[in-house]
Amino acid sequence: MPRCAFLTLEDSTGFVIDDELAYPALAALGWQVEAVSWRTRSCDWRVYDAVVIRSTWDYIDDPGAFLTVLSEIEGAGILLFNPLDLVRWNIRKTYLRDLAQRGVPVVPTIWNERFIPRELPGLFERVGSGQIVIKPVIGLNARAVFRVNARDGGQLPSELSAHYAEREFMVQPFLSDVITEGEFSLFYFNGRLSHAILKTPKAHDFRVQEEHGGVLRRIETESDLRAVGDIALRALDSVPLYARADFVRANDSHGFWLMELELIEPSLYLRMEPGAPERFAQALHERVSSAA
Repeated sequence: MPRCAFLTLEDSTGFVIDDELAYPALAALGWQVEAVSWRTRSCDWRVYDAVVIRSTWDYIDDPGAFLTVLSEIEGAGILLFNPLDLVRWNIRKTYLRDLAQRGVPVVPTIWNERFIPRELPGLFERVGSGQIVIKPVIGLNARAVFRVNARDGGQLPSELSAHYAEREFMVQPFLSDVITEGEFSLFYFNGRLSHAILKTPKAHDFRVQEEHGGVLRRIETESDLRAVGDIALRALDSVPLYARADFVRANDSHGFWLMELELIEPSLYLRMEPGAPERFAQALHERVSSAA
């Protein structure tokens, strides 16, 4: 019986993980699956036929160590999904710049090496918006994400200046439709659309993640949204085992902008769609079978 490891984090307190929903579907295909922390010391990865990066949401505390572990797995000749070269590219949100150059409609973004408070007015001007969002270049789950309003008269959260004093960051216009409509997530397995959800923030917040109180619901994808999702997937150099494309309606209401194309450890919300666990299991089985 082939064995598969789902890489996870050491402490899952406060997180919602539903990867285990794929276990029965994989077992039906002859797989034995177990969750393994990526921080596990002296793990013999060679006992596995495949390793799938799943809920490794603490990697941002030490991305270098995380990449080293993934390199050890691939170096042992084990099939890694998604593969290391894709992870290296996707771990820095500068990948959005690459996708924009390939014709993907991406949220307008500027990039800075470190935050200097006196330069804040210039950021509003460069973005062309009275409200901006400042994000880390390496980050997830809305951690260290700040919404800043020009009407606040330069009053900044102290943690913003402290966090980005020596860190790279990205700046985007605040997208009002995140609050009024929500953020759309499209899920692809082996390049095929599996399902989609709409995430909306709780009252008086702009973060849509369920860990921050966001509300989720399953949706059918409208044709324009599906088309732009397909554009994003076709812009990749290779087909990933899984991908989550997050979109929001553009500020001018013409089409959609890509917020993220997550290829490392996105929550796949398998519980939101009947048949999604089976589709994911089948996609993994196909990839390993084709590699063999």
